[in-house]
Amino acid sequence: METTPERISELRPDEVFVFGSNAGGLHGGGAARIAHERFGAVWGEGHGRHGQTYAIDTMSGLDVLESEARAFIAYASVHPELRFLLTPVGCGIAGYTPEQVAPLFIGVPPNVTVPVSFAPLL
Repeated sequence: METTPERISELRPDEVFVFGSNAGGLHGGGAARIAHERFGAVWGEGHGRHGQTYAIDTMSGLDVLESEARAFIAYASVHPELRFLLTPVGCGIAGYTPEQVAPLFIGVPPNVTVPVSFAPLL
């Protein structure tokens, strides 16, 4: 399992930055701000693919985060031509631990890199 670089400042054309958002898509801080400023995340869109980003709602509870993780895994599975750089979603502003979040991503396909903190838990 490949791990995601700790700092991502640029993307290749086939790469997608996967970040934690809120349902309203208010990308004001953390990885969401980077996604909006650098990689095409759309203000007001807190779910799914936009530009070279994929937003996962991490602020609406673990049930929603689990559903969003499943939707992301399904999306990544049908897009093997893309490489998805999963950041430690939910472990910043949302306040969850890797132990709470990483298991939600069990089953990610090989075209998804995972945060170092998630790797031992998957």
